Amino acid sequence: MTRKYELMYILNPVLGEEAITALSERVQSLIESTGTVENVDAWGKKRLAYEINDQREGYYYLINFSADADFPKELERNLKITDGVMRYMVIRTDD
Repeated sequence: MTRKYELMYILNPVLGEEAITALSERVQSLIESTGTVENVDAWGKKRLAYEINDQREGYYYLINFSADADFPKELERNLKITDGVMRYMVIRTDD
């Protein structure tokens, strides 16, 4: 059974523009491998509310997608071990 989810993640600006673009495409292709991406919203470089890993800014991305119920755990596992991902959160948006 597919459900709707929302992924928000922040990338480290030290990576550089090309690496950030490649990493965001990698996350999107990971979702597309088992689910359906509905919307990708790149917010760009924003100031963080608090310092994370000595960084005051980060690149924000918001992705709405549909996937099976067990996929978010796998997605979180991949994001946790990926260098350059400062923070992430996956939430279910359907009722």
